[in-house]
Amino acid sequence: MNTISRCSGVATSCYLSCQKIKKMFPDWKGAIAGTRKVTPGSFRIVEKYGLIVGGCNTHRLDLSQMTMLKDNHIWSCGGDITRAVALARSAAGFSQKIEVECQSLKEALEAAEAGADVVMLDNYSPDELKKEAEQLKERYPHVIVEASGGITHDTMDKYVCDSVDIISRGDLTQGYACLDYSLKIQK
Repeated sequence: MNTISRCSGVATSCYLSCQKIKKMFPDWKGAIAGTRKVTPGSFRIVEKYGLIVGGCNTHRLDLSQMTMLKDNHIWSCGGDITRAVALARSAAGFSQKIEVECQSLKEALEAAEAGADVVMLDNYSPDELKKEAEQLKERYPHVIVEASGGITHDTMDKYVCDSVDIISRGDLTQGYACLDYSLKIQK
């Protein structure tokens, strides 16, 4: 029952989020996704399943699905995003996407120029995100732009724009409300 309760909590949160965005922005072609942050171990599959059932996207099921370069990976390459993407590409090969977490337009443009498939604009204000996402998409329309960092059910609508492909939210798989189930047997 606990597993069903938790999975249903994730699915319900996702469903309500998708319905809210569809109602407010019926023409938006983007998607809502959970972040990579899930319960460790095999329970992550339950939460990822809840995301899908609720109408959201998963981020990645495990480390083998996409290479994600965060700030510590970039720092280990001397702060050189281009070098970090090149090293990741040499290890990942042609078949795996590479995502780079960026805190500025300068970083995002460098990541896109280096060949990143996904650029995450992390911890932006809604207005700044829209402005920089538009500039990034103008130069690199093929790059997937992800908005992430502190986005919640109540604030996600402020991040929706044509230049944002994915809005990812950690609260979909962290801190969600579980549904209350009961098993009662009646004669």
